[in-house]
Amino acid sequence: MRSEVVVRFSERDEFEIPLHDAQPMAMADARAWLDEQFERNGCTLQRASGKVLTADKLLAIAAAVGPAGFADPAFALAYARAAVGALDRPVVTVDVPAMTTGY
Repeated sequence: MRSEVVVRFSERDEFEIPLHDAQPMAMADARAWLDEQFERNGCTLQRASGKVLTADKLLAIAAAVGPAGFADPAFALAYARAAVGALDRPVVTVDVPAMTTGY
């Protein structure tokens, strides 16, 4: 089954990250990685309730690291493995300008 993550910053800045031979992270590991990245990159809560959904974390992390972060192949692959593992979906699209996460 095809597994990939697409992170879009603009029409020119779009990253397609195929997982090919890499396995998604286990759900617990993926959520822990996302939590760590969320804090490390100074991301903030988006909801007044204080809850942060996985989709919110993916958007916030992508926005915080920007295209330069995804230019690092190791980071991009880890992000993709965490996204697919945490959402348990083979294809994930994160559109930063639209503030949407699709799967």
